[in-house]
Amino acid sequence: MTATSSASATTLTDLLHAAVSAVGGTERPGQVAMAEAVAEAIDSGTHLLVQAGTGTGKSLGYLVPALAHGDRVVVATATLALQRQLVERDLPRTVEALHPLLRRRPEFAMLKGRSNYLCLHRLHEGVPQDDEDGLFDAFEAAAPTSKLGKDLLRLRDWADETESGDRDDLTPGVSDRAWAQVSVTSRECLGASKCAYGAECFAEAARERAKLADVVVTNHALLAIDAIEGAPVLPGHEVLIVDEAHELVSRVTGVATGELTPGQVNRAVRRSAKLVDEKVADGLQTAAENFERLMELALPGRLEEIPEELGHALMLLRDAARTAVTALGNTRDKSVQDEDAVRKQAMASVENVHAVAERILEGSEYDVVWYERHDRFGASLRVAPMSVSGLLREKLFADRSVVLASATLKLGGDFNGVGASLGLAPEGVEGEDCPPWKGVDVGSPFDYPKQGILYVARHLSQPGREGSRSDMLDELAELVEAAGGRTLGLFSSMRAAQAAAEELRGRLDVPVLLQGEETLGELIRNFAADPRTCLFGTLSLWQGVDVPGPSCQLVVMDRVPFPRPDDPLMSARQRAVEAAGGNGFMAVAATHAALLMAQGAGRLVRATGDRGVVAVLDPRLATARYGSFLRASMPDFWYTTDRNQVRRSLAAIDAAAKAEGR
Repeated sequence: MTATSSASATTLTDLLHAAVSAVGGTERPGQVAMAEAVAEAIDSGTHLLVQAGTGTGKSLGYLVPALAHGDRVVVATATLALQRQLVERDLPRTVEALHPLLRRRPEFAMLKGRSNYLCLHRLHEGVPQDDEDGLFDAFEAAAPTSKLGKDLLRLRDWADETESGDRDDLTPGVSDRAWAQVSVTSRECLGASKCAYGAECFAEAARERAKLADVVVTNHALLAIDAIEGAPVLPGHEVLIVDEAHELVSRVTGVATGELTPGQVNRAVRRSAKLVDEKVADGLQTAAENFERLMELALPGRLEEIPEELGHALMLLRDAARTAVTALGNTRDKSVQDEDAVRKQAMASVENVHAVAERILEGSEYDVVWYERHDRFGASLRVAPMSVSGLLREKLFADRSVVLASATLKLGGDFNGVGASLGLAPEGVEGEDCPPWKGVDVGSPFDYPKQGILYVARHLSQPGREGSRSDMLDELAELVEAAGGRTLGLFSSMRAAQAAAEELRGRLDVPVLLQGEETLGELIRNFAADPRTCLFGTLSLWQGVDVPGPSCQLVVMDRVPFPRPDDPLMSARQRAVEAAGGNGFMAVAATHAALLMAQGAGRLVRATGDRGVVAVLDPRLATARYGSFLRASMPDFWYTTDRNQVRRSLAAIDAAAKAEGR
């Protein structure tokens, strides 16, 4: 297979070898297989789902064939860590290595949403006044001795130094409250032609660099906005690569979710009050008060039909917001300082209220509406799509070749579950609405059966919805003691993690760190630094921990992480599958659990020298009919339900680590 027409004697293997050498890595068979599959998909204009285990080197596995092909490529990732790795490490070295072979030097750029960049207008002119939010009209209003004041002063100094204006380049960072005063959303932006600082705008500069780049690195959220909103924010491209693709559906769902809270509505009232006549302002105020009264009584749960009282409140809100939007577009008050920025901010707030209220009132069968209640923030009214599969099929796969890569795309032994969530028909099925695609598992460089054990505590009682599990806590304590600490505890709820941490702190002489007691980054650093330490937590730990070596030799899952039965969106999706004649439990709940368990189990083996145990303290993984589906989604560890064997293995692994001084 040749790489490019301009360098026809150069093979893909030559290019990959040069790139791997440049980044100081080791070429692996799975990486070669992945690069060949990606090249074939790009050349044929088809789509590819590729599962590449931890340690495969999947970044180069897709970058090299994409760069070799020559068309513009967009790479969308879920995490900041991978974006930074691509832009600061992989791409510079790969481009430098491939330049002599390709006889061209591909350009690359990072592009994020507008609110990620410092806004010079906000910096110099201040935030439009919003007293109720406690925001400051100018930097001078913030006391330089307060945390906010110090952050603002540092931001002003940083603005003179930074070339990117990208928040992630500011180290150490600042609070969200401080950043909100020097950034704008796309709806709040005045636009380069109307802004006095348009020529120097960091966000506009990033967009211009992206237009000229051969590779544009972005995030899932901006990719979703580009697809959903119909106004392109990404430059045109022939190839799309979605890394960490197991996260894509949830990120797209998040972008497509609308929300109304009393706080949001009241903010829209305040921001527009001085810009519209009294009658319009009073109408919006009355609608807001009516909505707020109703929300005080809201109970969490799905609204299969909109109650009459809520429907009336939303109609008042929608109509009042529409009147305010019209008034904001027709009137201008020259006496208001920096009136354009004030108006733009007010318009953004009121338009959002109008759009969400109208969407809920339309009552689409494809939307799910529910109340949510938070102890700190109170009640909110939310609306989300029942499924994003149709949206993705239409917007993502229509006009370009798409490669989706992750360590966890093959659930229950095939790609069809993940494919269906992305809007793809089962592999091999063809038709007008069925984009052709292929699933490829390139394996892992790790020898999972020799490096890890999957232990299921079959003897334990089955977990229930409420109450503590004393036998589970006993089992957990015995496993942690045998391992000598070295434990990452993955729990299905924060309450369960807290109960386990409290119990083990009283029983064992090992440090137990708990998510929420310190920043996540600090917790992970402390966990990695002391092998005797345990780290307990919930969702972000299932996917966000990369600690190779002796500090993580036991990964414990307290139970199969099915979604809550009262989760409005998941339960609605499950019922929709059942109504269509499918198995809703397997398609939604079991697939959700399988993805999390695959990710959680992947925390154990991060390097070729790692050894350890994944312990699932839920007998259903061994006894339930769906257990084989879940186990087939996890790495191919040696499987056992023998508790004594596992204790001996953990003690031996601990002893070996101590003998090596680790």
